[in-house]
Amino acid sequence: MAIAVYGATGHTGRLVTAELLARGQDVILAGRSEPGLRSLAAELAAPDRVAVHVAPIDDSAALRRLAERADALNHCAGPFTTTGAPVAAAAAAAGIPYVDHAIEPHPVKHLFDAFQSTAERSGAVLIPQMSFYGGLGDLLASAAAEGLSEVDKVTVGYAVSGWRMTQGAVNTANLLIGEIDRVSFVDGAQRVGPVEIRNSVFPFPPPVGPRTTLVPFPSGEVVTVPRHVPARTVEVQLTSSTFEEEQIFTSVDASPEERARTEFTVAVQVLRTGGGGVNAHVRGRDIWRAGALASVEAVLRLTGGEGPRKAGVFSPAESFPAGPFLRSLAEQGAFEAVLPD
Repeated sequence: MAIAVYGATGHTGRLVTAELLARGQDVILAGRSEPGLRSLAAELAAPDRVAVHVAPIDDSAALRRLAERADALNHCAGPFTTTGAPVAAAAAAAGIPYVDHAIEPHPVKHLFDAFQSTAERSGAVLIPQMSFYGGLGDLLASAAAEGLSEVDKVTVGYAVSGWRMTQGAVNTANLLIGEIDRVSFVDGAQRVGPVEIRNSVFPFPPPVGPRTTLVPFPSGEVVTVPRHVPARTVEVQLTSSTFEEEQIFTSVDASPEERARTEFTVAVQVLRTGGGGVNAHVRGRDIWRAGALASVEAVLRLTGGEGPRKAGVFSPAESFPAGPFLRSLAEQGAFEAVLPD
């Protein structure tokens, strides 16, 4: 069995590759730079378990050949606004499992809108945003809302400090900051258009506590959570202080050790219609490793026969039981999890 890692030479791609090798999987290192891919393959020093496949994002034939030689594809190269559709299209046509690390709502929405019928025909299972941003919030919302028939609002709060962006993350952030028409989910309907950017306060659990947040933070939960939680409104917030830290946009050359110092809490508040609610959260260090572990766990479950009973495009929480999946990641050291019983 061979798992393709597209964007293997990036920080996330390297983490995903290392985890797959540690768990006994063969890996196809994929991306646009042959020298970079071959350098990484030599660095890994596992010639019997590592192959190289050059496939620029605008070379659909090369992407198809990649998908046809792989048993699954883990897409790590953003911004997904430009890279998401071509790689997903290759996986969907080949009928193989696909996960990605998208955060941007528009590419996540496009995956559901454009690839459902192709995936159903080919037998593929496609899961966008199986990563830190988007994926953890989607899973937490499902775990907190389990058994609820009416939900007024789901709020996902991200408290992140010490975030050191890669160049891909900076490129993604610049696209999102300048975005005019944003995806939202309000009053039971998905909408695309301008939104008011404001500040709020989210009640993060101790030791973080209530923090000023940027609202709405453009993350894909507004697309995925309404698919499995009967909510009238879904909103994502990020601590305002995250983007006030000096290093965030100037750390593209940071070492892996520096990137691992990020501290995070992801918390979800599910408010019932009529009052009351349920909370859930995870807390840890290193958002990059948490995302890599989530995506690898998903890929290995899919190739092992777990996951959705039919082909198509699914959110993380539609693909796997949310509570057990999060607890499994906690056991692997991705974070500490506090979930409803």
